[in-house]
Amino acid sequence: MPIGTGLSTLDAEGLQRFKALQADAISAVTERFYTTHGSAYAEFGKRGREACREDLAYHLEFLRPALEFGLLQPMVDYLCWLSDVLHARSIPAGHLGLSLDWLAEFFVAHMDAADGTVVAATLHAARDKFLAAGNTPTKPPTPPAAWPEAGPFESALLAGNQREALAVVNRCIDRGHSLIEVEMHVIQPALYQIGEKWQANQVTVAQEHMATAIVQSVMTMGLLRSPPPALISKRILLACVPGNDHAIGLRMVADAFQLGGWDVQYLGANVPTPALVAQAVEWKPDLVGLSVSFPQQLPEVKTIIEQLGARFGSARPAVIIGGLAINRFNRLAGMVGADAYMANAQAALASANSMVSG
Repeated sequence: MPIGTGLSTLDAEGLQRFKALQADAISAVTERFYTTHGSAYAEFGKRGREACREDLAYHLEFLRPALEFGLLQPMVDYLCWLSDVLHARSIPAGHLGLSLDWLAEFFVAHMDAADGTVVAATLHAARDKFLAAGNTPTKPPTPPAAWPEAGPFESALLAGNQREALAVVNRCIDRGHSLIEVEMHVIQPALYQIGEKWQANQVTVAQEHMATAIVQSVMTMGLLRSPPPALISKRILLACVPGNDHAIGLRMVADAFQLGGWDVQYLGANVPTPALVAQAVEWKPDLVGLSVSFPQQLPEVKTIIEQLGARFGSARPAVIIGGLAINRFNRLAGMVGADAYMANAQAALASANSMVSG
């Protein structure tokens, strides 16, 4: 099926064949790298081979939505991001383009001619756009405007100082700001900054995890301080789709809906599709909200929406989706059958209230 970039997508059978070949492609290209350029990777030892396989696996995860939905830019952004990460850690990034060429050769050799050509053309298009981007740094979605308190809050998170992080939030609330405003203009910008510093190798994985844990605790305490809302007798079920472990944004959405008077069930990160659908059938929400961090999670979103339609029929609850992938490419929402997308917690609540009132 032709797409706007001049490339083509795979049909269902072609996608199944592509998925079945992924593990073999990763093994073949990894071995080819070590046969051809083994001396360049010797210093990394056994871990180097594992890292090579992991990177190739991510290449193919980002390739799949390009083959299914025809959207190439997320894969290009991923390659630029990976190049930045490798460079910051003094790891050679010069073989990224070569890895795409060798993956293309593998799929041409192992798929039928038409499908192999589609995969190779997509990989080559991603390679060309990535190489053309050069050293231009990748830009994450722009967070809401940061208040002055975002800086001290970030410092407290990186220092592991939960008491000071809570004090920053309490001072904002004491001045009359709502928790949702504080989450958008203090917590979210601070987390974006920490993410960028991790990418630049200025923040450790331990610090990033510690920051996330402190934020979850602080948000809970902020919710307890918030005045109870007037209830509106509407239900929303919120979950991160399988593979999405980034739940802070969805937790902010849960807080917004709870303080907006909705009855909220928040299932958290990486929820298996059967469990999510079963809970929706049991609880019968008015709205289902799904969080998507990366484009490769979109096929699962499409599956969830199809299964909800099969179980509910015409009574299917509306589905609204959001997350990093949707913030950057909001037209993905329509591609998977969602009824709306949410750019942030406040926008999600406003959209939901409009949908159920209409």
